[in-house]
Amino acid sequence: MAEGTFDDITERLDEIIAQVRSKDTSLERSLDLFDEAIELGSRAVDMVDSFELSPREADMLDEQEAAAAAAKSGDVASKLGDAASEVAGAAPESRAASGSADAADADVVAAGGA
Repeated sequence: MAEGTFDDITERLDEIIAQVRSKDTSLERSLDLFDEAIELGSRAVDMVDSFELSPREADMLDEQEAAAAAAKSGDVASKLGDAASEVAGAAPESRAASGSADAADADVVAAGGA
């Protein structure tokens, strides 16, 4: 295996997947490809684990994560606003039902009941 870069490894893994999915590939060949894929996967994991970002790359990643978090927070706030609007829209009905129950309670109390 002469794959040296992460892109080379992922390209080879894609080729292996295509070969294994082929109905023309024997079980024995599929198992050999599986072993190769495991080895390639281990090499890719080692590459990722040993990779270090430059300070500039780290700053760019932090900015992207902050923007994604802000967008997600905005989505949550929007959903909360929508839910609050729905509750507020239902509130007059609840108050009307509650008001008639209060009037009925007042009638019971006025009549000397519990």
